Amino acid sequence: MSWTAVSSAGESVRVRVPATSANLGPGFDSFGLALALHDEVSARITPAGVKLQVTGEGADTAQAGEQHLVIRAMRAAFDVIGSQPGGIWLSCQNKVPHGFGLGSSAAAIVAGLLSARALAGPAGFVALPDSRLLALATELEGHPDNVAACMRGGLTIAWRGVGGITAARLEPVPELRPVVCVPTTPLATEAARQVLPETVPHADAAANSARAALLVTGLTSQPDLLLAGTEDFLHQSYRADSMPATAALIARLRAAEIAAVVSGAGPSVLALPTDDLGARAVARLAGRPDREADWQVLQLSVDSSGAQLIDDSAV
Repeated sequence: MSWTAVSSAGESVRVRVPATSANLGPGFDSFGLALALHDEVSARITPAGVKLQVTGEGADTAQAGEQHLVIRAMRAAFDVIGSQPGGIWLSCQNKVPHGFGLGSSAAAIVAGLLSARALAGPAGFVALPDSRLLALATELEGHPDNVAACMRGGLTIAWRGVGGITAARLEPVPELRPVVCVPTTPLATEAARQVLPETVPHADAAANSARAALLVTGLTSQPDLLLAGTEDFLHQSYRADSMPATAALIARLRAAEIAAVVSGAGPSVLALPTDDLGARAVARLAGRPDREADWQVLQLSVDSSGAQLIDDSAV
């Protein structure tokens, strides 16, 4: 493959990827919701070496070189495509917080894969159609929930079947007003997973199945079911001791009849009010004087588009 033929004279590609919230309560490792908070990545092929520019969240990763997650994802994509470029120039403008359960690693992986595919031209799209790209993103991330929502936007349900990783995309009700409460201290996903038991009681699994079905209905057609549908029996209670402020805020919100869950592996909280009054109530409850932590409250919308290749020539 000739890189000059597909990425001429310093030509770059630009990709925009959304934050995501996974699990949504009972949808452990399968449900994901894309949120309108974005990272943007610009990349181009160079003769040799890796040059990184990172602004915003994760600026301290600018010296990571080949170990930077976006670069690692690009290299993985180029391996599948069948040709590695000598060098990569990469600029990341990040708004998705790192280590707070908002899909920053999924955003980096998807951005890297899409950038590499675009830089490789037609050969990239032949080697990495969306289905293969989802499988590769899942392989790099370890689970499909965040990467599926990041790629496709809206509400996604991802699973491993006989044919590999598959994801269904659904459209949430338009009145949904997601609010994310971000504390000051991050928590590594690996640490959050270490507290989970290897098995759960059969009764909890059955209850969780019912709540997951309610959650899909609540998110797509009957939002009055969201409070019941976001009740979880698989992971949140086990993680509560490792993030007590998160557990306390969720309990406070749910007592006020606001659907609220741990966002991904935490420690952020995702609330799902369906009007502006509910969104203001979330901010008020997160800001109570007796709060256990300082919360940054982000009133967002659902990102319906998912990851996008930006055509700068059209601007």
